[in-house]
Amino acid sequence: MAPIFSRGQHGLTLIELMVAMVLGLLVAAGIVTVFASTSSSNKAQNQLARLQEEGRFAITRLSSDLSMANGQYCTNSGGVAKPGSGGTYLDHLRTPKVYAKNLIGALGDVTTNWGATSGLTYPAAPTASYSMPSFLFMRGYDCKLTACTPVDPHDYVAGIPAMGVALNSRVKGSDVVTVRYVNPSAGWSIGSAGGSTIATSSSVGTITSITLKPLSNEPPASNFTNGDLVMLADCSNAQIFPASASSSVITPSTDTTLVYTDSTPAAQQPESAPAVFSVNRDLQTVTYYLKVVSVNNDGKAPFTGALIRRVNGAVAGRGGSEDELVRGVERLDFQYGVQDASGKTSFLSAKDVDDSTACPPSEINAVTSVGCLWRGVKSIEVSLLMDGQVPLYTLAASDQQYRYSADTNTGLLAPSGHAIKPTDQGFPDQLLRREFTALIAVRNYNP
Repeated sequence: MAPIFSRGQHGLTLIELMVAMVLGLLVAAGIVTVFASTSSSNKAQNQLARLQEEGRFAITRLSSDLSMANGQYCTNSGGVAKPGSGGTYLDHLRTPKVYAKNLIGALGDVTTNWGATSGLTYPAAPTASYSMPSFLFMRGYDCKLTACTPVDPHDYVAGIPAMGVALNSRVKGSDVVTVRYVNPSAGWSIGSAGGSTIATSSSVGTITSITLKPLSNEPPASNFTNGDLVMLADCSNAQIFPASASSSVITPSTDTTLVYTDSTPAAQQPESAPAVFSVNRDLQTVTYYLKVVSVNNDGKAPFTGALIRRVNGAVAGRGGSEDELVRGVERLDFQYGVQDASGKTSFLSAKDVDDSTACPPSEINAVTSVGCLWRGVKSIEVSLLMDGQVPLYTLAASDQQYRYSADTNTGLLAPSGHAIKPTDQGFPDQLLRREFTALIAVRNYNP
């Protein structure tokens, strides 16, 4: 009989187990490293793509409003040309004739009331009808970490926050700009078949009433509120006067506490395509600034900046609002391309524009030359610094570098190397950052 062999069971030795564990750990570590690297790279790429998209949107939205600055209804071309001091012919400004005593009260976000303002001598309240001054069409504010020039809008406008690093503060070191223009989608045309009409005095041709009959493409008559100021405009001129409103009928005021008595508004000819607007609602005020917001919407860090568009002083009864347009905006700076009385163009800061007296030929019946260069702005250079909002703590030092030309940087710098550092504003360093710039032509430039 053949012998029977028993098969013994053999296990792994301790050395074999240790070798297998080491190999497994090495493979796992490699997988984790690749995954972490891929995840970090993917986060950075997604953040950069979002940053680029939001930066382009912010520039586009700013451009649409800034390009409309100073716009009136069909009166944006200049008047009779006069030679400037350098021999260049420059047109007179076309600006509304104001018969109302309370124009300032009808506008939103005004920082330049009659009289002295923070050492800048603005005229006393006029005692007779006048041309609407240039500083009421546009005004900018250059802001550093601790102060703004020529003034801080927070000191004069309720609703615009003070600069700081706390939630809902205005971002430190970010500029502010306010522009005004007639809303092109507003107003009621005069003289169209079935449309609004003007009744005048047969003896002197002054306006006795305006009856609003909105056409299909016009806003409801209720958009004109009793006590609003009226702007009656055509393609040659405009006039602003106080009025009362009842059942779609607007009646110019004769109350001497509201209206100057040296002249009265007269009706334009139907051939000149006149239209009537509410100054309070339709002579639209748009202000841009940056506000500190919480990235996670929990009121806690990390914080970033949000671009805020403020319309008509955020007063709902005037069609006003204050909207957050886009997040991730750390810096906002403006330079103003202006043409002076000699016909020369240069880029100036807001304070330089405000201080200048080398202005183009002024409007007729001007009450002041202070701030006159705001109507000489031909273009606005906008600089934005966008960040990725969510900190990426795996970013290499080289990836955190960025350029911001508004600070006259000559190359890429670390966050700590900039004139206004992210940490000064309450923002983390570990973010992707990119600069966006645009040169916006003011289409209604009008000297």
